Amino acid sequence: MLLLLLSIIVLHVAVLVLLFVSTIVSQWIVGNGHATDLWQNCSTSSSGNVHHCFSSSPNDLLSSTGFSVVHLIPSWSDSPEASIRQNISEIVQEWLQSVQATMILSIIFSILSLFLFFCQLFTLTKGGRFYITGIFQILAGLCVMSAAAIYTVRHPEWHLNSDYSYGFAYILAWVAFPLALLSGVIYVILRKRE
Repeated sequence: MLLLLLSIIVLHVAVLVLLFVSTIVSQWIVGNGHATDLWQNCSTSSSGNVHHCFSSSPNDLLSSTGFSVVHLIPSWSDSPEASIRQNISEIVQEWLQSVQATMILSIIFSILSLFLFFCQLFTLTKGGRFYITGIFQILAGLCVMSAAAIYTVRHPEWHLNSDYSYGFAYILAWVAFPLALLSGVIYVILRKRE
């Protein structure tokens, strides 16, 4: 039983590490001297050194180099194109903020799940199941899946250039999804023994 508990904790901590790395590291999209994550767009040299980073907010997307689709539209304030430019900016802000929020929620749910697991480990009666822990871990998995799916579908609006590829942080987010669901299901199935 001790080995089972240890392996469940290791799996849970691995999921947490994957969630933290995928949320923080600037490698969701890479290519043409740029690296992009949920928070900023960075230009890099051929040796990998970061030169300039811009926030991923829509205001900075209008002035950043490389990936923004809004560069195609002139910035005259009295033209109909200015209205289109503002609408694109708002659309990018909405989906990017939803990705940011769901990734943060997945981390919060996973941390809360680990905390609840330790609490239930000492307070749950013999034969009880870790339902609450499992539900929060499954919610963490669903949040990271939602974030990665939204990013997959909506990022072409943000990145006009097609010479890019998904970075390792994006892939880690997709890897964290089944692992979080697996650990959540294990928690739901797991019974406490003495």
